[in-house]
Amino acid sequence: MLNAYGTANGCLTEFAASASPGVEAGTIWLDLVEPTAEEEAAVETALGIDIPTREELAEIEASSRLYQEDGAAFMTANLIRRGEHDQPESSPVTFIIKDNVLITIRYHHPQAFPAYVKRAMKPQTTAMTGWGVLISLLEAVVDRAADHLERVGQIVDETSKKTFGSGRAMGQAKAKRQPRRRGVNLQELIENIGEEGDFTSKMRESLVSIGRVVAFMQAIIDQMRESKAMKENRARIKILQRDIVSLTDHASFLNGKISFLLDAVLGLISIEQNGIIKIFSVAAVVFLPPTLVASIYGMNYKHMPELEWTYGYPFALGLMVLSAILPFLYFKQKGWL
Repeated sequence: MLNAYGTANGCLTEFAASASPGVEAGTIWLDLVEPTAEEEAAVETALGIDIPTREELAEIEASSRLYQEDGAAFMTANLIRRGEHDQPESSPVTFIIKDNVLITIRYHHPQAFPAYVKRAMKPQTTAMTGWGVLISLLEAVVDRAADHLERVGQIVDETSKKTFGSGRAMGQAKAKRQPRRRGVNLQELIENIGEEGDFTSKMRESLVSIGRVVAFMQAIIDQMRESKAMKENRARIKILQRDIVSLTDHASFLNGKISFLLDAVLGLISIEQNGIIKIFSVAAVVFLPPTLVASIYGMNYKHMPELEWTYGYPFALGLMVLSAILPFLYFKQKGWL
């Protein structure tokens, strides 16, 4: 699908779709979404560039995604979105600048794109040029990344509360740590932590690729002729770089917190397993003396004095109960139960 945009009264406007793809006069942005071969050929003919195919985008090395060719600048970054069932989806998106016209090629649907289009169709204070649209689009992508990381932070905080309980008791003269809530599904916690850890890692990778694109853009703009629009773009790029660095650091912080939570949940699982093993161990030790007594009096020897006792049977039962109670009380006193 080929979406073409121009400007009118300082706003972004979308050109009506035509039966035959092409580039109309006044176009500043061409958005190719899962383009067909016919659409790619039309753009290549109009702008005199070679658009990389989907297979080329997948095979191209990360170190070779930023280059200049045929008077155009080619920049590719991995953008991430929440897909079906809230799963992270990462896919390369290519940004091309040729003769102050922006071309984007993408094969998935990051929500930053429609969000920017909706906002840009209102009067803008920034220059509506190809470079201006590219910077605004990357600003929308970074804003969306900030929203994603904020959501990850909330999920991590909720998981932390479920893992460590509800905190300290209130309204008491001496606050005591409340025990961890029972009924918490530790396996579900591990799955949630793993999903958010995977998403945060992909988001950090995406931010790094966007940072490389922005640095490449700055190098190109620094070589351009000085103008008011270029000064504005240069200042916006610096702000964008600071935002990307800040979000990358925040993603690293979240990764560390997620790793800590994962270790904590695994530790709780180990504690629960040790508790179960301890119960079985104590039960085995408690029932060992009664078993010994029953084994002694279960021997079939002819000369056993206790066999002639009138109260031999109650005596053996009492001895077994006593031999079970004494170890239990001992363990209780030691705090092992």
